[in-house]
Amino acid sequence: MAQREPGSGTLLLNEPLARYTSWRAGGAADRLYIPADLDDLANFLAGLGKREPVQFIGLGSNLLIRDGGVRGTVILMHGVLTALEMDNDMVFAEAGVTCAKLAKFTARQHRHGAEFMAGIPGTVGGALAMNAGCHGGETWDVVNQVLTIDRQGQLHARSKAEFRTAYRHVEMPAADEWFVGAWFVLEEGDASEAELKIKQLLARRLATQPLNLPNAGSVFRNPAGDHAARLIEASGLKGYRIGGAQVSEKHANFIVNTGEASAADIENLIAHVRETVKQKQGVELQQEVRVIGEWA
Repeated sequence: MAQREPGSGTLLLNEPLARYTSWRAGGAADRLYIPADLDDLANFLAGLGKREPVQFIGLGSNLLIRDGGVRGTVILMHGVLTALEMDNDMVFAEAGVTCAKLAKFTARQHRHGAEFMAGIPGTVGGALAMNAGCHGGETWDVVNQVLTIDRQGQLHARSKAEFRTAYRHVEMPAADEWFVGAWFVLEEGDASEAELKIKQLLARRLATQPLNLPNAGSVFRNPAGDHAARLIEASGLKGYRIGGAQVSEKHANFIVNTGEASAADIENLIAHVRETVKQKQGVELQQEVRVIGEWA
């Protein structure tokens, strides 16, 4: 049963998390908190015990939650922190804004450079945390400044220079801080041109990715000078299944839930793909998907 926290946030106990992840698999959180707004989130964090494990999730893409669930508290950002506006000559977006919505907003504001984000199936918070990217662009390419929150509920405005970023990797300047927003610097340009580019990117995504089945986006990082999908397909793994989890026949770097996959099915298939590609292609793929929680 839902409990209302002071400040009007919602606390759910032993809440199944499969419904909050794009793979539609995984166990329950001891506690799931849905904040009412940024002030409510700050108050909630300030009231947590210092040793309470905390995880943040957005759309639950690029994430596998094991069947045994997550100990501690999971905080849901998607649909909560959704401010999206022009701030002088920059675009400000809170962490719960979807990347697709951010891309479309920037286009309408006659800004170029964030069109690629229309192809990222997640939120701004998740994109910042992993430097998500596609179609030649990366999130931190267009970041100017970010807003973070710590365990005490204190907000920090941090410059891009305070972070070390690389391909699908971001190093935080301090422990126990999470992204709650960012300011993006983009070039001025024609709105119709940006909107056309977004439309083309979305059409390409629909044509090449298995969007009809639950998935978490790209499972592995692309090795330098190559593509994980090519290596997986060359290893004869397209369509390979473990339980309800299958290497997509449409895009080999996607694993889909065909209906009743457990998180263990998915994780075991990830391991099998990595081992097979290493054996047959001599390349050790690096996992892009984040795994949290306990084995059942």
